[in-house]
Amino acid sequence: MTFEGFTKNDFAAFSIDGLDARMEAIQTRIQPKFKEIGSYLVDYLSAELGNEVYLHIAKHARRTVNPPNDTWLAIADNKRGYKKHPHFQVGLFDDHLFIWLAFIYELDHKRQIAEAFVDSFEEIKQLPNNYVVSMDHMKKDAIKIENLDIKHVERFRDVKKAEFLIGQQLPVDDLRVVDGDKFLEMAKDTYKKLLPFYQKAMKEK
Repeated sequence: MTFEGFTKNDFAAFSIDGLDARMEAIQTRIQPKFKEIGSYLVDYLSAELGNEVYLHIAKHARRTVNPPNDTWLAIADNKRGYKKHPHFQVGLFDDHLFIWLAFIYELDHKRQIAEAFVDSFEEIKQLPNNYVVSMDHMKKDAIKIENLDIKHVERFRDVKKAEFLIGQQLPVDDLRVVDGDKFLEMAKDTYKKLLPFYQKAMKEK
């Protein structure tokens, strides 16, 4: 099975009321596509890194009332979980797709990794201008690379709950979202540019 891209119907899952109904839409519309994308990107990243990585698809298992506002796949070097580890994400909100190298609040060795990024701030600033940084994976807003300041990376280091996700956000109707081949090429290219920062983080673990 080949990935054919995301449709407006996929994004419309987030407008469905009720936890069970929305989860059913996520599981039937989106997660099969995550499996296709994930399988492809696991092979790509394993080859680039020279070690095995593993696919995790968000289950939203802790939710009992409120339906999720977004959903994602994660790829990490740990088979059992990803939240404590540097990981790669692809996911959807209702109005955009995101593709991240993610360091979220449960990260082990967070301070050391953040310190390495403070030291590498000029390298981060060299990423393309269409790249963005999120300081909270639960929120849609993100900082353009050109507006990123050292204080943002220092906050990631100094504030326990602060996060750091770096990559791209693409609107629903972007050709790279709706065309499967273009998406996979874009995802590979995005991760290739972010791999040096993943590797810096892994050295600090």
